[in-house]
Amino acid sequence: MTKLKQTRQHGLSEWKITRLDECTRIVGGSTPKTSVKEYWDGHICWATPKDLSELEFPYLEETPRKITEAGLNSCGAEILPENSVLFSSRAPIGHVAINLVPMATNQGFKSFIPNSEKIEAKFLYHWLCKNRAYFNHLGNGATFKEVSKAIVSQVEIPLPPIAEQKRIAAILDKAEELRSLRRKALVELDAIVQSIFLEMFGDPLKNPNNFPIRKLRELCSHVIDCPHSTPIYASEITPYACVRSSDIQNSELTFSDTKYIKLEEYKKRIERGVPQQGDVVYCREGARFGNAALITDDTPPICLGQRMMLFRPEVRKARGEFIWGYLSSPIAYHQALREVGGSASPHINIRDITAFQIPVPPLDRQCEFAQRISAIKKLKHIQRESLAQLDALFASLQHRAFQGEL
Repeated sequence: MTKLKQTRQHGLSEWKITRLDECTRIVGGSTPKTSVKEYWDGHICWATPKDLSELEFPYLEETPRKITEAGLNSCGAEILPENSVLFSSRAPIGHVAINLVPMATNQGFKSFIPNSEKIEAKFLYHWLCKNRAYFNHLGNGATFKEVSKAIVSQVEIPLPPIAEQKRIAAILDKAEELRSLRRKALVELDAIVQSIFLEMFGDPLKNPNNFPIRKLRELCSHVIDCPHSTPIYASEITPYACVRSSDIQNSELTFSDTKYIKLEEYKKRIERGVPQQGDVVYCREGARFGNAALITDDTPPICLGQRMMLFRPEVRKARGEFIWGYLSSPIAYHQALREVGGSASPHINIRDITAFQIPVPPLDRQCEFAQRISAIKKLKHIQRESLAQLDALFASLQHRAFQGEL
């Protein structure tokens, strides 16, 4: 039997240990031949693991791709009734959602049709989320890990009475709702930054305030391209972070998955200039093309990894916050895309990006923008701290919920 470790205690006295194939019907998925037009663009929703990875909430009610009845019949896929629990079993393992409309899936799923007399769909959803790491441990495969239907079928789940399942799910739903509100607030604060930029300076393409036009290079005292060699990363955390494109998220530097280097490597990579407060780092190529972030007073010592540029404002002409606000805007992103000709793997060089022509407001207006951005950053810090506390609370509730302690 494939089972999770369970402890029999007072809170679990009425819970029954049940195999997943005893309380659900487990359904795999399949993909119609993509070369047959008659199989695609029908009315049947067809989910992939990627569709689940982009969900903000547990529910899936629409899919980007749809198949026809002929496509469904051609590949042996099955339509899952609404309120099934979709579970990605490979690439990656562990994305979970509840479908609000009937739909089929590709072969990357082992989905569950709950027996309503034994298990509540939302309880199963939360239990699967809690045990994502365990299912990853069960996966195997040379090219990519996958957990098979035979293994999933034997996994055991502790089931309280249905009423208790609903109560537990409701508690976890409420905690997740609070987390979602915090995440939404952070997204809205990011949007406010762009709104402030447009409100204060207008659309750079239209220049409604008739600001003087300057090339980006004229606003910078230094523009630094990263060394093109691969950094030699340290095996442990050091005082020196090597900023890569993945370290820019929502127009800010993050250090949750940062690579670090030793002092000797740091010295080599800062020969062109030491990044400092007020500079703007920019991703010039790859999947994160066009992302920009501002170096602030609390940024640790950094150097540039591959694919990165750095812009240092000329203090008599521009503030770093203004350059960052412009480079973070959709307008600058699309301008950069036009320069690279819509390449599948965009890459822009220093010569082209520093030739961008930008309407430049007076310094006092830029300083006002910087002050307003500083206030937004403080609000984001408060929201992040609150979200971290809610994440910790949710993790605690998850643990207690399936130990019978709620």
